[in-house]
Amino acid sequence: MMKKLFSLKSFKRKSFDEEDGSEAEDEYVELNTDMDHGTSSKVMVRPFVLDDFSDVKNVLEVLRDGYTICLLNIKPLREKDMVELKRAINKLKKTIEAIGGDIAGFGEDYIVVVPSFAGIYRSGAMSKDLDE
Repeated sequence: MMKKLFSLKSFKRKSFDEEDGSEAEDEYVELNTDMDHGTSSKVMVRPFVLDDFSDVKNVLEVLRDGYTICLLNIKPLREKDMVELKRAINKLKKTIEAIGGDIAGFGEDYIVVVPSFAGIYRSGAMSKDLDE
């Protein structure tokens, strides 16, 4: 998962001059080992608002990339259409199972969805079953 071990490092190197058998001056060598500036291995926490079932598509795309923890505000969809909300949650659950992630509700209005590298803490009093 670690994309870059060194971003830009320099170190001192001594060299040996074979012609006269003496040690040459110290040299500095720069190493630039940046792999790819476009993708980041940083974990992102990203909020989403579910106004409609189609909003789930954006959440699923981000989760499949594997570096984002999604916080979903489900209140607008819950107030609008409970059947669509249940459909959206079931769609999220199927994808999460496929990628080895986790999903949990907290409070009345929020769901957290994490990819396989993260887990969700659950205590007896705090956990909420999303099958309601």
